[in-house]
Amino acid sequence: MNLNNFLVRPGRRFSLKDVDPSYTGKHTDHEAAKQKLGDDIQRLARLQDKLYADDRWGLLLIFQAMDAAGKDSTIKHVMSGINPAGCEVYSFKAPSSGELNHDYLWRTSRTLPQRGKIGIFNRSYYEEVLTVRVHPEFLEHSRMPQDLLSKKIWKQRYKDINSFEKYLTHNGYQILKFFLYISKGEQKKRFLARVEDTAKNWKISKSDLTERALWDDYMDTFEKMLSATSTKHAPWYIIPANHKWFAHLAVADILVRTLDTLDLKYPKLTGEQKKLLVEMKRSLMREKD
Repeated sequence: MNLNNFLVRPGRRFSLKDVDPSYTGKHTDHEAAKQKLGDDIQRLARLQDKLYADDRWGLLLIFQAMDAAGKDSTIKHVMSGINPAGCEVYSFKAPSSGELNHDYLWRTSRTLPQRGKIGIFNRSYYEEVLTVRVHPEFLEHSRMPQDLLSKKIWKQRYKDINSFEKYLTHNGYQILKFFLYISKGEQKKRFLARVEDTAKNWKISKSDLTERALWDDYMDTFEKMLSATSTKHAPWYIIPANHKWFAHLAVADILVRTLDTLDLKYPKLTGEQKKLLVEMKRSLMREKD
């Protein structure tokens, strides 16, 4: 799989109209795709074990998308083989009253993964340059000084986010950001499926239709955000997500390839530890069953 097909190149403007959300590349055989996903899930499990034992790197995954794009499904399938003890998932809704008493990066910063672990943000601080930009009235509830709520705020936030992510990479964090891209027609199809399926009725909210009516505004805002915040140290990948199976495949492939580049290793044993292994084996072998 050519990862450059999905990478938002730093410093370059682009249009989402040039991206096909139904793209599957050469992957037309579902059984073969299913097999590859299974292989990548197994590889990811082994790499996570090394990540934990190595205890030097932290991995942060950020997922952003329109409603019904499949964030939950992607996280569930791709991470199905890893040890839950080494992974934490956080979903960020509208900030609470208490969270509004802090800067907008505070609530996500306090949930960053420890070294050796994987942290997953289902939505993130990027909501502050996405939803809040589409709904500028939300800024009025941010409790920030009025003088700071100027037209410059979006560029300032892009700059602050880039600096924050660079700071994290300087401290041993690998950051991967995924925008799951579906078409408006596919979202309609999935919303209707939720209406018809009683097991999914609970997912429906009034805001679904409100936000859908602002689709073009969101696409414009996503384009600006992706262009401004895809960097070499924390790249954005646009994942065509009209076909959930392909989105799972693409995200898993990117994860495995990225972890492979970290040169993860199990800790080297000291002389004393090696002696302990010999002693333990001898002791166990002397035991009577």
